[in-house]
This record gives sequence, structure tokens and C-alpha cells, in this order.
Amino acid sequence: REMVAQDAAPEEALRAAAAEVSTPSATRRLRLFRDTLPPLLAKATESPSDTTLLVDLIFQTLPLYDDRASRKAVDDMVIQALSESTFMKTFAATLVQSMEKNLKVTSPLACFKLLRWSCYLLKWTQFATLSKGGFSRLANAQAVLSQVLMNGSFRQRRTCKQLFIRLFSESVGMYKMYIEEVKDLRIATKDSPAFINLILDFTVTSSSLFSEYKPVFLDLYVKTILSSKDRPSEAASEAFKPLFVDIGHEDFKNVILPSCIKMLKRNPEIVLKSIGHLLLTVRLDLSNYAMEFMPVILPQARHSDEERRNNALNIVGTLSDKSSDPDTLPSMFNAIKAILGGSEGKLSLPYQRIGMLNALEQLSRFPPKQISRLAPSVSSFLLTCYKGDGIEEVKLATLSTLGSWASVSSEAVQPDVVSFITAGLKEKDTLRKGHLKLIRVICRKSDSLTKVTSLLDHLIQLSKTGFSKATQRLDGIYALYAVSRLAAIDAKADGSIVKEKLWTLIAQSEPSLISVQLLSKLTDEDCLTCVDLLQSLLVDHLFRIQEYFSIQSLLQVLIYLVCHPSWAVRKIAYDATKNILSSSGALAEDLLFLFTSWLSLVGERVLILKQSDMDSFGDSQLPFIPSTEVLVKCLFLIAPYAIDHSQRSYARLILCSHHPCISSSGSPAGVWKRLQKRLKQQNISFTDLIFPNITVICKELLSKDGLFSSNKQEQRAALCSLATLMSISPNDTFVEFEKHFIELPDRTLHDGFSENDIKIFFTSEGQLSTEQGVYVAEAVASKNTKLAKGRFRAYDGQDAEPAKSDKRESSSIGKRETGKFTKKTAPVDKSKTAKEEARELQLKEEASTREKVGHVQENLALMLDALGELAIANPVFTHGQLPHLVNYIEPLLSSPIVSDAAFCAMLRLARCTAPPLCNWATEIAAAIHVMSVEDFEAVLDLMPVLIMEEDSKKRPPSGLFEKIVTGLTAACRMGPLPADSFTFVFPIMERILLSSKKTSLHDDVLQILSMHMDPILPLPRPRMLSVLYHVLSTIPAYHPSVGPMLNELCLGLKRDDLAQALIGVYAKEVHVRLACLTAIKCVPSHSVQRDLQVSTSLWIAVHDPEKAVAELAEELWDRFGFDVCADYSGIFDALSHKNHNVRAAAAEALTAALDENPDKIQDTLSTLFSLYIQDLGPGVEFGDTNWLGRQGIALALHSVADVLGSKDLPVVMTFLISRALADPNLDVRGRMINAGILIIDKHGKENVPLLFPIFESYLNKRASNEETYDLVREGVVIFTGALAKHLSKDDPKVHSVVEKLLDVLNTPSEAVQRAVSDCLSPLMVSKQEEAQSLVSRLLDRMMKCEKYGERRGAAFGLAGVVKGFRITSLKKYGIAATLQQGLEDRASAKSREGALLGFECLCEKLGRLFEPYVIKMLPLLLVSFSDQVLAVREAAECAARAMMSQLTGHGVKLVLPSLLKGLEDKAWRTKQSSVQLLGAMAYCAPQQLSQCLPKIVPKLTEVLTDTHPKVQAAGQTALQQVGSVIKNPEINALVPILLSALTDPNDHTKHSLDILLQTTFINSIDAPSLALLVPIVHRGLRERGVDTKKKAAQIVGNMSSLVTEPMDMIPYIGLLLPEVKKVLVDPIPEVRGVAARALGSLIVGMGEQIFPDLVPWLLETLKSDNSNVERSGAAQGLSEVLAALGKDYFDQILPDIIRNCSHQKASVRDGHLTLFRYLPRSMGAIFQNHLQAVLPAILDGLADENESVRDAALSAGHIFVEYYATTSLPLLLPAIEDGIFSDNWRIRQSSVELLGDLLFKVAGTSGKAILEGGSDDEGASTEAQGRAIVEVLGRAKRNEVLAAVYMVRSDVSLTVRQAAVHVWKTIVANTPRTLKEIMPVLMDTLISSLASSSSERRQVAGRALGELVRKLGERVLPSIIPILSQGLKDPNASRRQGVCIGLSEVMGSAGKHQLLSFMGELIPTIRTALCDRFAFWLYNCVIL
Repeated sequence: REMVAQDAAPEEALRAAAAEVSTPSATRRLRLFRDTLPPLLAKATESPSDTTLLVDLIFQTLPLYDDRASRKAVDDMVIQALSESTFMKTFAATLVQSMEKNLKVTSPLACFKLLRWSCYLLKWTQFATLSKGGFSRLANAQAVLSQVLMNGSFRQRRTCKQLFIRLFSESVGMYKMYIEEVKDLRIATKDSPAFINLILDFTVTSSSLFSEYKPVFLDLYVKTILSSKDRPSEAASEAFKPLFVDIGHEDFKNVILPSCIKMLKRNPEIVLKSIGHLLLTVRLDLSNYAMEFMPVILPQARHSDEERRNNALNIVGTLSDKSSDPDTLPSMFNAIKAILGGSEGKLSLPYQRIGMLNALEQLSRFPPKQISRLAPSVSSFLLTCYKGDGIEEVKLATLSTLGSWASVSSEAVQPDVVSFITAGLKEKDTLRKGHLKLIRVICRKSDSLTKVTSLLDHLIQLSKTGFSKATQRLDGIYALYAVSRLAAIDAKADGSIVKEKLWTLIAQSEPSLISVQLLSKLTDEDCLTCVDLLQSLLVDHLFRIQEYFSIQSLLQVLIYLVCHPSWAVRKIAYDATKNILSSSGALAEDLLFLFTSWLSLVGERVLILKQSDMDSFGDSQLPFIPSTEVLVKCLFLIAPYAIDHSQRSYARLILCSHHPCISSSGSPAGVWKRLQKRLKQQNISFTDLIFPNITVICKELLSKDGLFSSNKQEQRAALCSLATLMSISPNDTFVEFEKHFIELPDRTLHDGFSENDIKIFFTSEGQLSTEQGVYVAEAVASKNTKLAKGRFRAYDGQDAEPAKSDKRESSSIGKRETGKFTKKTAPVDKSKTAKEEARELQLKEEASTREKVGHVQENLALMLDALGELAIANPVFTHGQLPHLVNYIEPLLSSPIVSDAAFCAMLRLARCTAPPLCNWATEIAAAIHVMSVEDFEAVLDLMPVLIMEEDSKKRPPSGLFEKIVTGLTAACRMGPLPADSFTFVFPIMERILLSSKKTSLHDDVLQILSMHMDPILPLPRPRMLSVLYHVLSTIPAYHPSVGPMLNELCLGLKRDDLAQALIGVYAKEVHVRLACLTAIKCVPSHSVQRDLQVSTSLWIAVHDPEKAVAELAEELWDRFGFDVCADYSGIFDALSHKNHNVRAAAAEALTAALDENPDKIQDTLSTLFSLYIQDLGPGVEFGDTNWLGRQGIALALHSVADVLGSKDLPVVMTFLISRALADPNLDVRGRMINAGILIIDKHGKENVPLLFPIFESYLNKRASNEETYDLVREGVVIFTGALAKHLSKDDPKVHSVVEKLLDVLNTPSEAVQRAVSDCLSPLMVSKQEEAQSLVSRLLDRMMKCEKYGERRGAAFGLAGVVKGFRITSLKKYGIAATLQQGLEDRASAKSREGALLGFECLCEKLGRLFEPYVIKMLPLLLVSFSDQVLAVREAAECAARAMMSQLTGHGVKLVLPSLLKGLEDKAWRTKQSSVQLLGAMAYCAPQQLSQCLPKIVPKLTEVLTDTHPKVQAAGQTALQQVGSVIKNPEINALVPILLSALTDPNDHTKHSLDILLQTTFINSIDAPSLALLVPIVHRGLRERGVDTKKKAAQIVGNMSSLVTEPMDMIPYIGLLLPEVKKVLVDPIPEVRGVAARALGSLIVGMGEQIFPDLVPWLLETLKSDNSNVERSGAAQGLSEVLAALGKDYFDQILPDIIRNCSHQKASVRDGHLTLFRYLPRSMGAIFQNHLQAVLPAILDGLADENESVRDAALSAGHIFVEYYATTSLPLLLPAIEDGIFSDNWRIRQSSVELLGDLLFKVAGTSGKAILEGGSDDEGASTEAQGRAIVEVLGRAKRNEVLAAVYMVRSDVSLTVRQAAVHVWKTIVANTPRTLKEIMPVLMDTLISSLASSSSERRQVAGRALGELVRKLGERVLPSIIPILSQGLKDPNASRRQGVCIGLSEVMGSAGKHQLLSFMGELIPTIRTALCDRFAFWLYNCVIL
């Protein structure tokens, strides 16, 4: 079976690899071909099918693997595999087939791979010798494929050559085999000439090879080229070039020449071109062969076929060029002359004569010396030919030939030739032009010029005629060139030109001299003449040209010619331009600027071509589109001269080199780099020139000729140029750009645009912005507008035609119709109405505005684009500027006109952040964009809030902010971000944290922030502090993490940041203010400056209402050494702060400051009054937004009461009376009254005479505004009352004041009535005599007045009077009795209501003093709750609230029983009243509330099920009242849900528990919250549902840690604890776990003393006989409780626990051992210290007779290993090892399992692998796990442990064996190797065990040794026998006995052949044993 498996393995592996081979991952490819496949080669090549699979797999890579590394891996494996013959054969066959199949494939990479593999095949195998036919096929395929590569790029050609040259170099034999293939023509030259060329290239490198095989190649050339039946291809002819380069005369003469002559005679049309190429290639003097070729070539030169003529002429030219013999030229001339003379018959046809003349022209290629000698005779002969021929074409050919000879030698220009030309200038057009061309040739040669000076006058006249007549313009150009050349050498000629006014005439006729339109129609030769003309004029006559012509127009023509489509024209123009610029460098700058315009023109035309369907167009300005390379070379031509002449050219050069016309979009700076290299070759370092001129260059690029150009392509060029400058000099470039951006006028204009301007901009042309969305009917009579046709014309896509065509169409129609109908339409033209004129005027204005806004939009968008380009061009530099750059872009993100451009710029900035954060650039930019719109709600919508569990499935995919936070987290994994990147993205984190509620991103963002606190880094610390203050404010739970962050931030604060850091002292929350001040303590002393803002903030904090804050601030004040500043502006600002605590602190701070500086009081008061008036302002009735500031002023006046002097009182009181008392805000008015009362209280006694007149004068004043007067009068009366208490008792004014106060009581304002009540009390001393009547008046008014406000005022007055007359007045004046009577008066509802109002006010005023009467009147109050009149019932509720709020603890005890008893009354009204009064108890003082609610709420809950609906409703209302006083905001939000759970517990309990668990509690739970929660939780604990019980128990645990006062929980413990105990013994383990943790939480939260019986109960349950479940629950609960009680308590109780582990009762042992299962989880590290004491008890438990006890011990052991395997290994391992060798099999089994757990933990494996089948030695471990065990245990200990495990694999107990085998197979990867490593230790263990006194242990060791020998005999015997031999020398007799037993086992288990191999070692060992002095071993030895 194993053999079959091994055979199948390679095939399976190869099939798996075949599936893997197409992977795109380079890493996986490399692993496949370097690691997976090479080991399979040996086995795979044994099977043909496997070999085929492997070869197919390799060839699968052919089209797939295009990266170098993958190809190299495949090639290496191919080379390795080729050593196997089976593979080689299959591979070769497949390769040849593949190559032949791919012969037509054009993929160069596939061809290259196949060729390389073929070379490997030939190099590394004997394929070529083994299969001749195969090699022939392979070579032929190679030849064809190499042709593909040789037709490719330079790199492909070079690679192909290297491949074969390397092959030929390494094996000459291989080269010779290829030669044989070539020689026998098996490689076809026709199909693969490149391959022949390859072989020839290699051959010529070796002289010996060349000499040896040259005949072969010559023969091949003759056969395949010269003797070919078909015309050879040009490539085939060129393939033999290496052969002919070094050919000698002998071979040429003997081999080549005869074949050439022969073929030229036989098939000239086939070989003419090849022979021409041959003659051109050879390096021989052809003088000796010229006349042999001429007879056979000249007939072809006059052949009728033009191609043959041209090929023949080329041969004649080559012969002329390569002949040096002086006699050859005359011979060749004579031969041609003879034919023209008719030696071979008359040349009747023109082309025959022309052919001969052209042949004569080719002779001009002879050396000039030879030409000069023959030139006169040739020119004479040509003149004869001209005169004797009447055909115009022949004459022109004659002139051309004469020109060629004249261009070589001036001797050809004889006087007769000049006369001939003079006459020729009078010929017709064509011939005249021919003569002019001849003159041009002569004039080009300087030494010929003097011979034609006589032609000047004729030429001047021709020039005049040419430039006067357009038809003769070309003649004029030729003539002008000749004139200019003659004038350059002859001053008289120049004078003649001026005299003839030639320049003036030409300038008038053609200002540009040569128009582009004309140039586009000229031939190349004519264009060359234009080049010559321009060169002559601009070099020789520049001053004349500047005088008469526009230099720019001439330079424009020059650029046209330099970019001409013809290479010949470009070449001459290029040289001419060099000469022009060399002679006059000043032209270079103009030429460069014109070239820029030319580029823009080319760009526009290219764009038009792309947008249209035309292939070309006829444009007068640009007849052709020059190629990019032509334009680049033109730039390179101009650049050096421009740089040398002008610094202004630098910017223009950079701009041109980045122009889109010549730079690719993929590499905009490519041409720029080439330009630099070209200039460097000319010793010009352009970069060095740029540095000092960077400012000028930037200005130029940012001008209207650059970035702000109207041409889009120039804009793009400027952008790219700026980007390049950023890489050269980033700082200077950026500074210049920044300066330009700041000074840009459009930026200011943009900010000044109104909404109307923007609306106009987005309104269509011709429509008013006010008409948008409104249909405007207009009569268009005079306009020829194209109307829509048909109903649906508006939806026709053809409507959107180009604007130009519309305009053309309309204008043309307009012209037509204007002329036609003018007379008819004139009378119809009526004058416009005023409305129409106004509309037109407005349209013009809006058009102007639209244009202005559009201009600003365009310019700003350009600048933003430029900023983005600059940023991305140098990301490293930009990164350092990110915080700065954002300031330019961020304000524009919200712009309605450039927001898109701003976003693109921001996106580019985001891409400059540090990697990998830049990968999230899009999201970052989008987030900043979203935030810039300032729609905070929209931003919040993008943030993920914390969601409930049930909604998690509906959660939307990751939003924008989530993605960014994910990116930030990923970027921060390796450490904090760079400061600039962090500052860039901080606004996003800031916005997340500024959320009003916690989001799911808060934790991650705060974690990221915490990593960026380094005090050295430049961080946005003030903003970071501000946002952290906000986080603390909204989510107090973050205080532990945010506090240290604030401290760290303040360590790095700069001096200017301290004021902003102190913003935290203005927070509403106390903990935020404390955190801020604590952080400020960390500010270094050098960062503290004496700043007004800093000192003001700190001074306000010193006077914070919270004592702890004030103390901390005072400490800082003293530490910083600040003094009270005289400038209070900061304090005045704080008085209007939104937070009340800040306003209060500012008021106190102002008072303290005035106390220090009393002289500032009057100025301060004046400022306060001014601020008040300012805040009051006009329009308060439309919304009072400044009332907080006025309230702050009221607080300030209240506070400064102490420091005011007598002189200040009139001013303050006058202000209060004239202004403040009439404040429209009730709160402000009340505080102003309180401030006035306090001032009067403080200073009234001494200033009664001063203040009374003020009050009286106002009270006596007549009212101008009744409403305002009433408000002020009430305040003044109150002030008067407050002042009156300082009057003497007998002062008559007191009585009048009391009367006025009593009148004011009628004011329907509770605040006024309370103030009056307070004022009345002190005045009652003076009213003792009138007490009865006063009381009666008030009682009467209270009971009988019609108006509610008056009755309530009387009640307040009565309360004040009673307080003034003392408590005894209640009885003395019968007040209590009257109230009682009023309550009992069933006839008058007003009396009952009034009595209740009085009852309420007396409760509030008298407080606890009134409590005895409360108890007395309680029954009447109960009756009032069920009164028929609504007003009475409402008054009863108010009275009940007042009563309950003033009850003492004793009062609660008196009231509560009677109310609870009322609930049991049968009468529903009594029940209802009692319920309502119980609900009112929610308003008790906090201490009393916590005392009564535990009793109230359960009763109210019971009432909810009452039979009477009104009682139920009352109960519902009462519970809502309890809910209304809840201060915890989280519970407050859940009150409706909690009430529904109380009302309908069956349906809503589970839901309410779910909601509670999902709620994140930020604030602590108060007593009312507990009152509602506990009944629900109690109900949940009693439910049957597992989830409900578990959730309820969880909430019980959480409550104790969330309550404000732990003691609030005490009343509920008796209710909840029994239920928790029941849940603790629940059958479900998970429920028990939650209950146990709840008990622990209760102990932690409330202390042990609250639960005195809990631990005893748990210990007792632990010993219970009832159920295993109960004991387990008790154990779990006790573990949590012990963890809560702490280390000392645990140390005290542990001995008892250990002792009970060996208790005689099995249930007790089980319970206490189970406890050890849970203690590690709850105690953690504390329990680790007690392991040594606990382990013996565990091991004893493992051997217990009771199964449940054993299971408990084993479970505890597993937990010990799980928790302490790594930390307490030295403690656990010895105990477990001892257990392995125990005599008790149960202990052995448990110990092996525990040891397995321990090793699994150390190795990092679960140990849960299913190991089925196979040998016991086949493991599932890995080498890494084995190394992990060695690292932790050490090699020695590892060996001991594995030796023990191996031994117990042979245990007598099956369960032990199975456990040991599982451990071994999971831990050991390679059994033989591991046994070899542990063999000495294993043998030592076995020998010790064999010598053990335990028979069972001896048996186990013997079986283990026997198994070892049986399975691994030959492998282990060499190790075992020496160890046993050595063991017999041990002094310990027991160990020697063990050795003998071991020998016995070895002998019994080993085979005979194995023993025979080791007899030499065994016999001496046995002999030693037999001779031992202990005879009882003899038996064992005899057995051997």
C-alpha cells in the first residue's frame, strides 16, 4: 500500500501544481518552481505519464510568465530536469512541436522563451547528436523564430544575437552543425535571412572560422541571391553584409564578379538591386571593375522601367564613388558620351537620353580633382546636348546634370556657360526656372560667385517681376537668393539693389517675404532654396532685413522649414538655423517665443483633428502636423543660443520643454530631461543657471504668457514647468507661488461676491437671474433664431450644435434677409418700451457680472490646479508644508464656483501624506470637503453611532469616516504619524470627536491621538486640547484615558498656546475644569507668560463655584505669580458665557478684583450698565438672544454687593429701577430683584435716608407705560420692603411699606410673590398689634378672592407673615384651624383650594417646623386628592409635593404607614388618594427619597393591577412622578420602557432588560432609578427563561458599581440576594457564571459587611449532598466572592479549603476540588502563588475512588495548565511528571492528559487534531512547534518529558496508552529522529523503570523497550546496546538488574539477523552480567 501511495504521490503533486501554475502571484510561482517541483523530478521522470505532465506544466508558463523572476525559476528547473533522459526526450518533442506551431506567432516574448529553451536543450543534452532529424527541425524553427526577434526593437535584436553567439561560443561543434544545415540549404535564406546574418556575424569574429567557411557563404550568396529565380528580398541581401565587408579582390573578381555580369546580362531586373547593395557594401576600389560593369549597366540606365533605371543609376553612382583611378572617369564619360552620340543606335525616346544624362550626372560623385580636369569638356558637351535637343524634359535634365558638375567644381562654370545662362533667363517659365536652379547651385559655391556677377541686373529685374506677380513668385525667390549672394561679396551689387529699390518693392508686395501658404505648395528643392535665401538674408543682410521686413515673419518661415515634413529640407534648414543663430544670437530669443506660438498652433490643430473625423485638413497657417520628435529637435536647436543670449529665455525654454505637443502625458518632464542632457553635452548646466533666476522664471510662468495664458496647452505647460521647478528648487518655487497666490486680486474679488452675483453666474446668457424657473414669453421679430421643429424638438440631441456654426448661419441669413426686406421691415420697427429697455440694460449688467465671476473662477481654478501640481511634484517637500497649504485651499472648498478645483487640489495634498495613509487620500479629501460646507448635521450623518445588537445586522457598509479611521489605524501600527501628516488629518478626527454623542469611532480616534503627544513635535495642541475637553464633557467615562493625554499635551505647550489651553476652565462640567487645571500644572515654566487672557481665565477659575476647582486654580495662580489685572474686559466677556458656572465664577472674580482695586468700582459699574443696555438692544420682542449676558450682569451686581460703597448705591439702585426691573426676561428680572435685595441687606441699615427717597419718588411717579410701570413698581416695593426691615420698629413708614407689599402680592408672578413673602417676615415685628387683622385679611383673601393669582399671593403673604410672627401664630391666630375648616368646607371649592395653597406655602416657608401640622392634616389632604373640582386636585398635588420635599426622616416614618395602609382600603377613592400622595413622595429630599422609595415602588407596582381603572391610572401617574425625578440621563430616557415593564411584566421584562444591557452608562444611578430598576430585575431573576435570568443577574452585578451611593442599594439586597442565590444553582453553567460574577460585583461595590451570611452559605452549599450542580454553582460564586474579598481573606481561608479536599465525604471533596477549577479565572496571579500548596490535593484527587471527585480534580488540573503553563512551568511540570510514574493507572492517565495540555500550550497547538489511521509514529506536529517546546522547556527537560510519554505509550492500561499516543502524535513531528535525539534519556528512564520495585512499572518499561526494538531495530540497536553495556557498570545494583531485564527484552524483540549483526557487542555484555556477584540475576541471564 505504501508503494502505491508513493507512486501516486508525484502524479497528485503535479496535478496540484498544474492548478497552481496559472497564479498571478510571483511569490507563489517562485515557490512552485523552486521548492515544490524540483524535489519531484527524480520520481516524476521515472514514469512517462508523470514526465508528460511535468513538461505540459512547464509549457503552460509560456504565455503566462512575463516577469523576469518567474521566467528564471522555470529556466532553472528546465536546466535541472534536462539531465534526465526521459524528460529530455519528451521536452524536446514538445519544444519542436511548440516552435513549429508558433512560427507565425508575433509575440516576441514567447519566441524568446522558445529560443532560449531550445538553446538549453542543445547545450545541456546530447539531443543534436542523438537525433539528426530532430536537430534539423529544431534549427529550422529557430531560424524562423529568430526572424521575429530580429525584426523587433534594438533590445530584442541584441538579446537574440547574444543567445546564439553564447551557444556557438560554448560549442564549436554545435556551430559546425548549423553550418552544415546552412550549407545543405535546410535553413532557407529566403524565410530567415536574420539567422544567416547571425551565423555570419559570429563567423567573422574568428579569422580562422571565416577563412574556413568563407567559401561556403560565398557559394550560398551566389546560389540564393545572385542565382535566384525570384527577386531576393532586401533583408536577404543585407544578411550577407558581414561577408562582403571584409571580402578581398581575389574572391570578388573570381567568384562574385562573373556571377554579377552573368546575371546582369541574363536577368538584370532580378539582381540589379542586390548588386547595387553588394557594391555599396564592399570596401574595395572598384576602378578595375567599373568598365566591366558599364556595358551591362548602361542599357539598364536607359530602360523604359523607371525602377530599373534608378537601380542602374545607383550602381553607376557607387562605381563613381568607389573608383580612384584617374583614367576611369574619362573612360566612363566617353562610354556615356558615345551612347548619347549614337554609338549604340539613336536614342529616339526622351527617357533614354534622360537616363544617359542622369548617368553622366552620377559621374559627378568622382573625387573633385578628377572632376575639375574633366569639367570644362563635360560642360561644353552638356551645352551642346542642350542646344541639340528640343524636348523640354531633356533640357531640364541637362541643366540638372550641369548643376551637379558645377556644384562640385567651379571649372564647370565657363564663360560660355554664363552666356548660356544669360540667354536661358529669357526662356519660358519652366526652362527659366531650370536656369534659375542652375544659378542657385552656382551661387551656393563661393568660388563660382565671381563668375556670374554679370547676371546681377537680370536677376534684380527677375526679382522685381517675381515679387510683383504672384504667378512668378518662385522665380523671384530664386533670383533674390542669387542677388543676395552676389551682394554679399560685392558692395557695388548692394548699392545696385538699393538703387533699384528692390527691398522696398518686395516689402510692399510680400511683407513676410515668403508666405506659409506658398511654402506649403513648394517642392522640397524649392523649399531648400527658401532655406538658402533666409540664411543669406539673416546672415549677410540682417541690417537691411530689420529695416524693411518683420524679423518675426522671417523667423516664422524658418521654424516652418525646420519642422518641414521632408527630412532633406529639415536637415538643410537645421544647419542654416545654426548659422543664423551663430551669426546673430539676438534672434534666438525671438525665435524661441515664435516657437512657443508654433507649438500652441500645432496643439490646437491636433486637438481639432482628434475631435473631428478628418484625417487631415487644409489650413493656411499649418498645412501639416510635424511629429513630436521634429518639434523636440527644433527646441534643442534653439535652446543653446537662447540660453547664451538672454536670461528671459529660461522660463520660455522650460515652458516649451513641457508643452503637451512635445511631452507625453505619461512623462511630462521627459523632454526637459533630454534637453538638460543635450545642453550638458555642450557644457551648459541649465540647472545651475536656473537657481539664481528662479524668481524671474516663476513670475514668467505665472504671467499671462504662462499659467494665465488664454491657450489651454500653454497653461498645461506652465503647470508642468512649475512642477519641474519644484523638483529643482522647491523652497524658492513655493515661496514665489505663495506670494503670487496671496497677491492674486481674484482671491479678494471672490470673497466679495454676493449671493446674487453667484446666481447671475449660473444663469444662462440672455436670461435674467430673477427669471430662473419662470417662463418668459418674448417676441423675437428681428432675430433669426432657429426655432424648434415639432413638439419634441427640445429633446433632439442635434440641438447642441457648435456655437460658431450657429453664428455663421445666423449672420449669413441676416445679411441675406436684411438686403431683401429692409424696406418692408423698417416701418414695423417700433420703439422699445421702457420695460424692455430696462430689461436689456439689466441683461448687460448681468453679462458684465457673469464675465467678471467667470474670470475669477478661471483664474482661481488655475491657481488651485497649480498648487495641486506643485504638491504632487515634490511630495516630500509638500509634506512639510501640509499644515500651511491647507489654509489656502480649505476656505475655497465651500466656494460655489471653484469648489471642484479646490477638492482636486486637496486630494493631491492628501496624496502627499506619509504612506500608507496616502492610500486613503480620496476619503480624507472628501471628508475635509464635506466638513467645509459647515453642515454639521450632514457630517454627523456620516458618522457611525453606537448601535444595538439587534440592529447590527442592518448596519450599513463602512462609511467615509470609518474608512479614514481604518486607514489611520493601519498607518499608526508601526508608530505615530509624522507631525505634518497628523496635523493635516487632525480636523477629521476633531470633527468625529466633536460629535454630541459617542460614536463607534471614538475609541480608535482617541487611541490614535494618544500616540501623538510628543512635546517636541509641532502639533495643533490648542485644538487637540479643545476637542479633548469636549470629549470629556460629553463622555465622562473617557476621563481615565483623556486626563493623561491632556497632561502630555500641556508638556509641549508654547507661550502663545496657554490662553487657548485654559479654555477648559469655561466648561460646564466640573471634571473637565479639574482636568484642564491639572493639565496646566504640567506646562513648563518657560511657556507661561503674563498674558491678560491667561490671567483672566485663571482668575475666573480661582472663583469657580466648585471648591476643588477653585483650590487647584489658586495653587496655579500662586505658582505662576500672577497679579490681579486692572483690565476686566475678559471678565465682562465671561459674564455672557453660555455656561452658568462661568457666569457665576466671573461675577465672583469681578467682585474679588474690585475688592483689590476699589477705585475701579465706578468704572466697572458704568461698563456693566453699558453692557446691559447693549444686550437689551432693540427688537427683543422678536427673540431675546442676549438674556444670558444680562443674567451675568445680574449675577455680578449680586456678587459685588459686598464691595459697594455708599456713594455707589444711588447709581446702582437707579439703574435697577430705571432699567433692570423692567427686563423682559423673567429670570433676569428675578435675579436683579435678588441683587437689589442683597445690596439693601448689606448696606441698607446705614443708608436708609439715602435709599428711601429714591424708592418713594418712583412709587409716587405717574406711569407712562402701564405694563412696564407695574413690573418696576413691584420690584421697588420689594426693595422698599427689604429696606424697611432696617427702619426702627416704631417707624410709621413700616406700615405703609407693608400695605404696599400686600398690594404687590396680587401680582400674578410667583417670583414677585416669593420676594414679597421674604420681605414681609422681618417687618412683622412692627405689626404685632395688628397681627390678627392682618392674618384675617390674608386668610380671607386666600379663601375668597376670585382670581387665582391673588389667592396664591395671599398664601405666600400668609406664609411670610406666619414666619415673622413665629410658629406659635398658627395656633394663636387660629390659622391651622381655619385651614382645616377650609379643607373641610365642601360648599366652597375656593376655600378648599385656598386652604391647600396656604398649606403648600406654609410647608415651603416653615419647612420642618410645620411638620406636626402636616401629620395632622394628612387625612384631609388625602380627601382633597379625590375632590371633584380639578383646581382643588391640582392644588392638592402641589401641596403634597411641597409637603414631601420638606419631610424629615422621622416625618417619612410617620406618614408612610398611613399612606400604605390607605392602599389596602376597599374604597377606590381612598386608594387613589393614597397612591397620588405616594407619588408625591418622589419629591422628598434625596436622603428621605432613598429611604422611602424601596417601600413605595413595589406597592405602586401592585396598584397597577387594581380592578378600578382610576386607581391604575393614579398608580401609573405616581410611577411617572418617580421617573420624573430621576437625574440619571440614560435611565431617564428609558423611563417609558421601564414603566411598561412594570405595568406589563410578562411582555416587557425581557425587552427592558435587553435595553438596559445595551445602554452605555456614563452617569451614576440615583435612588429613583434604582426604585424603577429593581422590581424589573427582581422579576427577571424569577423568570424561567435562561436569557432573561442571565441578563437580570448581569444587571444586578452592574448596578452596584453604577450607583451614586452604594448604600442606596441596601434596601434592595434583601429582595435581590435570595433570587441571585437561586440563579447561582441554576442547571445552566452559563447562567451560574453570570450569577457568580454578580455576587462578586456586589461584594466589590458594597463591601463584605453588607453580606455577613453570604460566605458561610456558599461554604455550606459547597458541602451539599444534594446535587453536583449546586456545588458547582457555589464553587463558582465563592471563587468570585473570594476574589472580591482580596488576598488576605483568601490566605486565611485556603488551608480550610485544602483540608476539605481530603474530607471523608465524597461530596465535600468534590465541591472543594471544583472550587479550584474556578479560582484561577477569578483570582488570576494571586492564586499562582499558592499552586505549590494546592497541587498535592489535586494529585490526590486524581486517584480518588469517586469518579466525580476525579473528574473535578482533572478539570482543575486542566485549568491550572491553561492559566499557568507559561508562568508557573517549574511548579506544574515536576508534579505532572511524578504522576506519570505513579502506580495508580488513573493518576497516570490524568497526568498524561495534563502533560499533553501543558505541551500543547507551550507548542501553540490546540491538541484537538483528529489523528486516525496510519502508524502510531506518524505525527501531526510541525518543526516550529518542536522548536517552541525546546525553547520553553530546554532540551534536557524536553527529552525527559518525551521519554516518559514514549514509555507510557506501552502502558498496561488501554486508556493510558491511548492518551499517551495522542500526546506523542500531536507533539512529535518525526518519531525516528526524535527517538534518536532522546535515546540516552529514554534508555535511562527505561532502565530506571525496569529496576523499579513496582511490577507494573517494570512491565511498562519492558514493553516500551520491546516495541522500540521491534519497530526501529536497525535504527536504534546501535544506540541501545552501548547504553545497556555501559549500564552494567553502574554501582547501583537495582539499575544493573534493570539493564539485564532490558537486555532480555531486546533479545526477545529483535530478529535473528539483527542479533547476528550485534553479536560482537552482545556476548561480552551478557558475559559481564553472568559474572555479576548477585546470583539472582543469573536467572535472567540464562533466559537470555
